[in-house]
Amino acid sequence: MTRTTTLFAALALALSLPVTVAEAQTAQQIIAAADKVRNPDAPFRVTNKLAEFVHGALHDTDEIVVYAKVDPATGQFRDLVRYVEPPRDAGKMAMLDGTQLWFYDPASKASVRISPQQRLIGQAAIGDVLTVNLAVDYTGTLIGAETIEDSTRKSRECWHLDMKAANDHATYNRVEYWFEKGTYYPIKGKFYSDSGRLLKILYYGKFAPALGGIRPTEAIIIDAVDSALVTRIDFGDYQYQQIPETWFQRDYLPRLRIE
Repeated sequence: MTRTTTLFAALALALSLPVTVAEAQTAQQIIAAADKVRNPDAPFRVTNKLAEFVHGALHDTDEIVVYAKVDPATGQFRDLVRYVEPPRDAGKMAMLDGTQLWFYDPASKASVRISPQQRLIGQAAIGDVLTVNLAVDYTGTLIGAETIEDSTRKSRECWHLDMKAANDHATYNRVEYWFEKGTYYPIKGKFYSDSGRLLKILYYGKFAPALGGIRPTEAIIIDAVDSALVTRIDFGDYQYQQIPETWFQRDYLPRLRIE
């Protein structure tokens, strides 16, 4: 019996050690796989239509076009956001290069430094519409497998990850994500302030073919304090597009013309 007990103990130890390592690796692998669902590898553009709702009634709308390409040196995306609607905002731009985010207003011809938390419309911040590689910005811990409801109340078998900012590029200090098993679709996210306060809850949905993959075409952002405040983002008109390096130069923004 002593020998049998020893063998079982050795086997249990041998199995437990690689599981711990595997979970640490699997967390980043899950995040990287979900990044591939959210974003194509080649430079692209996407039109985001934003709608703000208060107690279910439409309060405000906005439309932007996001141009994104990966910086090969960092693995992170560089973004240019062009405002289209409403007319009063047409021509305004936000440009992210590295950790610096600049806002350009053609009326003043000036560009000023802003933070990713700068409010865009409703519950959506500039950082919420930027194209990011979560696997680069966050270090994830696999909490476990959970069954949750998506935005349509459909049950989804998901991996639950707790993710902490790995660099200054991250918009939020901490986020939680639920990625569907097998597909790696991002289903739900929770976003926290630096103090640990829950700021907003996000649901992705309406997954559809775009740019060689299946991608979410809708995001619903709910205020964590007042659930009557909801912002919907519709992603559409995905297109591959060559994006010149000059588009990410702050001094070039006043001369930038995009058709």
